[in-house]
Amino acid sequence: MLSAGLPQGAVPKLERPGPLRERVYEALLELITTRALRPGQHLVESELAGHLGVSRQPVREALQRLNTEGWVDLRPAQGAFVHEPTEDEADQLLTVRTLLEAEAARLAAAGAGSAGIAALEELCAKGERAVEDGDVDAVVATNAAFHAKVMELAGNVVLAELAGQVDRRVRWYYTPVARQRGRQSWIEHRELIAAIVARDEQRATDVMRAHTEHTRTTYHQRAES
Repeated sequence: MLSAGLPQGAVPKLERPGPLRERVYEALLELITTRALRPGQHLVESELAGHLGVSRQPVREALQRLNTEGWVDLRPAQGAFVHEPTEDEADQLLTVRTLLEAEAARLAAAGAGSAGIAALEELCAKGERAVEDGDVDAVVATNAAFHAKVMELAGNVVLAELAGQVDRRVRWYYTPVARQRGRQSWIEHRELIAAIVARDEQRATDVMRAHTEHTRTTYHQRAES
């Protein structure tokens, strides 16, 4: 049940006024992405509405939208459940992520300035601290921020838009392996920064490709750990 899956106070009440339907959708999507709502978990409209402090109608509309987007499964006579991604779904998404981010790394190496590099170093240090603290949520959030910064430094709007479409799903898949990737992931980030500093486009491409492939491999091996 939902009440057993969310810590007390984990979900803030949504404040009015505002686009309530959109805010309920965003709140539920964030809870799914961070795995506060687990894959396969039954989503009860009345409980979700109570947690969010809204009526059932915007929750129902959000669940229908999430179903259309593949985050939620609506089963006849059973209700709504958080989608359980298949290994093939994860593999396809993470493969696409590798292609997008390898190109972003190359472009970042070609054009990143000192301010952008400093931002990457700051995020890397923050991620390393989160690993040391065992704060998985902070690790996942900082990892996403690091990759988003590389994408920003690439300076390609179309590439950034495509990456944005898969960003939340990447976070969804990364969360269960963040602890396993641990410090090694941030060592690889340091290697990427060094390649960008050296303006070595090929090295940056290779490092990012290997980095994202390591995450993909770790995801598939997670059940064996």
